[in-house]
Amino acid sequence: KSRRIYDGKILHLRVDDVRLPNGRLAKREIIEHPGAVAIVPFEDPDTIIMIKQLRHTVNGWLLEIPAGTLERDETPHRCAARELLEETGYKAGRMMRLFSCYVAPGYSNELIHEFLAADLKYAGQRTDTDEYVKTVRMNLREVSQKLASGTIKDAKTICGMLYVLRRYPEISRWLRSRR
Repeated sequence: KSRRIYDGKILHLRVDDVRLPNGRLAKREIIEHPGAVAIVPFEDPDTIIMIKQLRHTVNGWLLEIPAGTLERDETPHRCAARELLEETGYKAGRMMRLFSCYVAPGYSNELIHEFLAADLKYAGQRTDTDEYVKTVRMNLREVSQKLASGTIKDAKTICGMLYVLRRYPEISRWLRSRR
């Protein structure tokens, strides 16, 4: 059985009674989330536009790639374009889906879709009134160093940037092509 505990603006909390494969009963606290996107925006083949965002939950600023929550009936691609514009002020001429992953499947059903963005044109930052975001340009070497030193602590950013660094020869060809 399932019992709803909380209904919020972007998430819901429920407690489920589940029967495990061994026959035992257990409780699971589950955060229901509509899903999210994250974007690795390339200004040029060596420069990423990242953001520094004030995060109340960790009592400080985090270095991140732009990201945001899916709105009702919104596709991940459309959400990625919207969030990129809101948080950085850039529109992407091209976007490529990289991968999707569960953020914390032990207690949440949030699925995040990661994208690559290229051919950027500045159109003006449009952050939400409750967001504190600063754009930061970094070359791939700097990003790699910050990953290695543990300076970047945001999971979606770590996943997205490690994916890009691991597959950079293929991604570089895509960035340099003009479709």
